[in-house]
Amino acid sequence: MDLRIFTEPQQGASYDTLLTVAKAAEDLGFDAFFRSDHYLKMGDGDGLPGPTDAWLTLAGLARETKRIRLGTLMTAATFRLPGVLAIQVAQVDQMSGGRVELGLGAGWFEQEHTAYGIPFPAEKFGRLEEQLEIVTGLWSTPAGETYDFEGTHYTLTDSPALPKPAQAKIPVLIGGGGPKRTPRLTARYADEFNMPFASVADTDQQFARVRAAVEEAGRPADALTYSNALVVCVGKDDAEVARRAAAIGREVDELKENGLAGTPAEVVEKLGRYAEIGSTRFYLQILDLTDLDHLELISSQVQSQLG
Repeated sequence: MDLRIFTEPQQGASYDTLLTVAKAAEDLGFDAFFRSDHYLKMGDGDGLPGPTDAWLTLAGLARETKRIRLGTLMTAATFRLPGVLAIQVAQVDQMSGGRVELGLGAGWFEQEHTAYGIPFPAEKFGRLEEQLEIVTGLWSTPAGETYDFEGTHYTLTDSPALPKPAQAKIPVLIGGGGPKRTPRLTARYADEFNMPFASVADTDQQFARVRAAVEEAGRPADALTYSNALVVCVGKDDAEVARRAAAIGREVDELKENGLAGTPAEVVEKLGRYAEIGSTRFYLQILDLTDLDHLELISSQVQSQLG
């Protein structure tokens, strides 16, 4: 069972803060450091010092870490042209020595688009599908050959399909609760399916849809990794759990219902319930990036029990 650290820098974090968390996650034995791809804060808080770009951040971390895998949950297809995205991700993969993973989603937060002059098309899912086709197609084109694509939203002609990633295949993550199109795209393009912020029951239902779509596409259902993203709030006792919940503006009971919260024993038990339905990887959403003791507790008291 893999535990990965997942951050939301748009809520307020500098590159230096993210570097500190990524290095701590690496030193503590976590499998990966992931970040969201957003340009505007959500909800309370001032979001200062302002947004950081996901792939610029990961490029920096690629050179300042050694082992930990790096990626996005999720890069918004509305933010970048697919050819440019393929170049960016391949370059960061080279810079990291082959440690990058790409989570790609349709994009959904209209306000951040209007705030920074980014077009927010009405039809986003078709663009996502074409981006997945193009990005993976560029990477898989044999060296010395060219890549062409003509779709509704994008056209590529005589692309040299360069640069190539360091990995033979960069893992692609697709996620979400859509009942039809999401499983279909996952079956065609993904190496991992991620269910974000969902109960065990809802996760089980969506995993079943994805497995059925994968098998219908002619792949073994277990060819994919199945994962969850969940907010985490762990304390050595009830008082510490309450303090950490207050620090992120959440209620303990709500966090226990909707995330991974409580003592290490409580969190291990809940992780076990997700594992029973097939989840083997967890993205732990860390909302207080200044609390490195939280990471240490999760590493020593939760991760150590998972085997």
